[in-house]
Amino acid sequence: MRHHQACSRAHQVGALLLVAATFLLTRLFDRLLLDTSSSAAINPGRPSSPADLRIYVYAEDEIQGLRALLRGRDGTITAATCLKGQWGTQVKIHQFLLKSRFRTFNKDQANLFFVPSYVKCVRMTGALSDKEINQTYVKVLSQMPYFRRSGGRDHIFVFPSGAGAHLFRSWATFLNRSIILTPEGDRTDKRGTSAFNTWKDIIIPGNVDDSMVKSDARAVQPIPLTKRKYLANFLGRAQGKAGRLQLVELAKQYPDKLESPVLKLSGPNKLGRIEYFKHLRNAKFCLAPRGESSWTLRFYESFFVECVPVILSDEVELPFQNVIDYGEISIKWPSSRIGPELLEYLESISDERIEEMIGHGRQMRCLWVYAADTEPCSAMSGILTELQKKVRRFHQSPETFWLHNRSIVNRDLIEFHSWRTPVPLP
Repeated sequence: MRHHQACSRAHQVGALLLVAATFLLTRLFDRLLLDTSSSAAINPGRPSSPADLRIYVYAEDEIQGLRALLRGRDGTITAATCLKGQWGTQVKIHQFLLKSRFRTFNKDQANLFFVPSYVKCVRMTGALSDKEINQTYVKVLSQMPYFRRSGGRDHIFVFPSGAGAHLFRSWATFLNRSIILTPEGDRTDKRGTSAFNTWKDIIIPGNVDDSMVKSDARAVQPIPLTKRKYLANFLGRAQGKAGRLQLVELAKQYPDKLESPVLKLSGPNKLGRIEYFKHLRNAKFCLAPRGESSWTLRFYESFFVECVPVILSDEVELPFQNVIDYGEISIKWPSSRIGPELLEYLESISDERIEEMIGHGRQMRCLWVYAADTEPCSAMSGILTELQKKVRRFHQSPETFWLHNRSIVNRDLIEFHSWRTPVPLP
């Protein structure tokens, strides 16, 4: 009986020591997490260790056919031609990576590989057809041993528009493991299959007009909240989309609350960029419904005229969700509830809360600005942070094998550095 009591006391003491140790470790772990999160909040979007990230950027003349994906079949498309509009990100990301401190010229030192392409632009200008784009991509990929080595897992592609990777018709065969940078997270409504994969791909901000992102010389300045004419606005084409058509009708019913003018995109009454932003700034809330795809550039533009964006796109994916609390800077409202109820809800929000949300958005909008990664807060620093998380040691594909001496070989046991291009793809 005494022996049992002694063991019990020993167990009690041990249990108390275990509880104390657990408490101390938990406090220490919490402190580390707090320090990490505080650092991220102070310096959002900045890669923590440059040594962890080395990106090789393919030169346009390095691989036969790659130049056509940037310049078109005749080589006449310039980077300046492709720099503006929603597809400008494919040019900006390429140009900033060429000058990046994370760039390496040594493929063996690289842990990621960037494949430049202005394919959206060359398609829109008629410089390549859909068939030519598909054939050219396959031709380019077949000549890239490092792509073959990893099955494409460490290769990065930019598809800057709502069509996403579907611009390359055979993406599902060739790029299903690659990292895709795109503003678009969903295309299942038209394509049946989304090219966006939450595990490997990265949502990037849309390309806001350069004249609006320069803090020292912004073309259109915000106006005080009390002087804005409308509660909300929708500045876009209806495009036959249900949500947009509902907003147009709602504006007719409540013209003093919701502005939704018919936009002239051509002809003598064409709405210029400056006039567009002047319209956009004249409301407390900027409504952003889905159009041909789930994302809209208007969401990003609203931060630079300082109106609160209201997302009316249920499937939308937003960038940098690990550092941005979107509940502090925007509203997401069900697209199935577009109607007077929406306006009543927006009217119920106090100007104090609106100002607070605008203030938070003012702090975070630097992450929508495409600038060099030396900037402490920019779209590029955010993208590089996300890319850093994708770094793996990839030597695995159906045609990649390794031996006891750590050498990487193909199916014929030929060492990787002796592989000859073009390398056939499945």
